[in-house]
Amino acid sequence: MTELHLPPSGFPALDWAARSMPVLAATMREHADAFAGRHVGICLHTEPKTGVLVQWLLRVGARVTITGNLGTTVPETAAALAELGATVVGERTDDPAEHSRNVARVVAAEPELLLDNGGEMIELVLRGGARGAGFLGATEETTTGGRRLRELEVAADFPVIVINDSTLKLLVENEFGVGQSIVQGFMNATNAMLPGIRATVIGYGPCGKGVADTLQRLGARVSVVDADPYRALEAIMHGHRVGPLAELLPGSDALFLATGHPDVVPVEAFPLLPDGLIVAGVGHEPYELDLGALAEAAVEQRSLSVPGAEASARTLYRMPDGREIVVLHGTRMINLVAASGNPIQAMDLGLSLQAASLAAIATGRAPFTGPHAVPADVDRALAARLVETWR
Repeated sequence: MTELHLPPSGFPALDWAARSMPVLAATMREHADAFAGRHVGICLHTEPKTGVLVQWLLRVGARVTITGNLGTTVPETAAALAELGATVVGERTDDPAEHSRNVARVVAAEPELLLDNGGEMIELVLRGGARGAGFLGATEETTTGGRRLRELEVAADFPVIVINDSTLKLLVENEFGVGQSIVQGFMNATNAMLPGIRATVIGYGPCGKGVADTLQRLGARVSVVDADPYRALEAIMHGHRVGPLAELLPGSDALFLATGHPDVVPVEAFPLLPDGLIVAGVGHEPYELDLGALAEAAVEQRSLSVPGAEASARTLYRMPDGREIVVLHGTRMINLVAASGNPIQAMDLGLSLQAASLAAIATGRAPFTGPHAVPADVDRALAARLVETWR
């Protein structure tokens, strides 16, 4: 194993994250040769933990072109990565159209490897975007992005490794990491006390499970809505109340959207939204509740945000009958917009899976095309490394 180390970057947030990411360090040392001389294009939340991965890629001789996801770029991280040698595209304040142009700029740079978060870059390549002669394949971080790619009418003719299909990631990062960070973001955005609060979580997949279970551990009274009978049964066995949306919504103080599907709270359910409800997003896309339709149904819409305090982006919608619904950050992922994203140790694993999977593609150890799960040998090796690191 090549003995490589990250020198101090001069940027405290990056250096702090790097101190708690030993698994990524070991993974990058092991696979350094796979990235030397490669060009990696990234669309991922541009925040300090991602910054550590970019530092490592630069350290082992790769070129990096990176853009953030919509609204999740940390300006200080973007500036630091640009100073360290990465090509950074876009800003936190970019609107959806600008974000799409940023994604196109990354693809137009013709990287050999793509690290995507939501499937936008990969879809653009499949629909005729620039692809250099040396293009090798891609990783996709999210379940939402994996579903998006599997549903495309254009099949990928190159390997795509869906990181969220890793059993290891679903357990460590999605269940425990997302659970903690979503609840932390909700607390930052509201200053609400959790013991006794009536919280409803829609979706009991790994992320929703993590949110529901974390809320429960902190004293909230948790209800779960999930159409999958196995997941509903699992929620019952973890002590949560389970029922249909129409039954649980009226008694909720807080609503967490964790399905990754559009319109899970349909317009027809708006009359069930109780007075004082606070709505927070968990899923990758902010489309589980139609905010445009909610604004049309409301007689008043106003901000309850504290000027200069980004974590407090709260919008109140007053309905014709006087009910007031508060939406946090437009249902964008509350852990990224009102907290610091997933915990460092969880991202240490997630980004290690990214690095090991990209290395497998770069070295020809991903002999398939289209979306596939993380190779079993990669998952097992990182599970063993994590046990050795944490025990």
